[in-house]
Amino acid sequence: MRITESSSNYRHLEQMDIKTLLYHINQEDQSVPIAIANTLEAIERLVVVVVDKMQQGGRLFYIGAGTSGRLGVVDASECPPTFGVPHEWVIGIIAGGDSAIRKAVEFAEDSTTAAWNDLQQYAIQSDDVVVGIAASGSTPYVVGGLRACRLAGITTSCIVCNPNSAVEAQADYPIVVVTGPEFVTGSTRMKAGTAQKLVLNMISTAVMIRLGRVHDNKMVDMQLSNNKLIERGANMLVEKLGCSHEQALAWLAEFGSVRQVLLAQKHI
Repeated sequence: MRITESSSNYRHLEQMDIKTLLYHINQEDQSVPIAIANTLEAIERLVVVVVDKMQQGGRLFYIGAGTSGRLGVVDASECPPTFGVPHEWVIGIIAGGDSAIRKAVEFAEDSTTAAWNDLQQYAIQSDDVVVGIAASGSTPYVVGGLRACRLAGITTSCIVCNPNSAVEAQADYPIVVVTGPEFVTGSTRMKAGTAQKLVLNMISTAVMIRLGRVHDNKMVDMQLSNNKLIERGANMLVEKLGCSHEQALAWLAEFGSVRQVLLAQKHI
């Protein structure tokens, strides 16, 4: 039996009071960063490859089904506003299409050819990297997609939560985070999902930093798409340049981004 499907360490959950339920869920969640710590070298190897490929014009793809697919879509969709990069740089694909983000599409994950067909819509090529996300490590959609990518000479990786899985076998750069049994048996949206989200954060953030999309510790390329982000950008400029808040806002309106203001003021 896969570890993620093994029985919870807790029994008779329905008899626990709310405080006890929350305490035990929190205790289980605390084990996730420890499990990830054991995979840092594997994550590093992948980041090195992704940076190299993207510097050559390649892209980063995530493929997955259900919760795993949704997590990939979320991470990809947050890269443009956070780092000011084109939407085409990081692409999340979920089995069943975008409608599956909100509502499960029955049996979408069971096709071994659908992921490759989905990737073809983006003219997938050898400079790209495809990361399969599957807590179980057995999702046919992901297994088939990674297998087809390898046959086409495309670099593959995975984020799974069971060792020695079919998905791992198709990954050039596997990341295996063993999170153990879930609090609710088999509910991999919990610890496994948390682990996948954290690893995705690490991959995309480290990649973007290495690609120069962060200056010091600031998101200088973020899209100024709402008042909160405009205010954040203005505060960055006040801190960096010692200008007034009004001047910072005026510069942002003129130049369109924190980076462009800093370049104009020769502070980058």
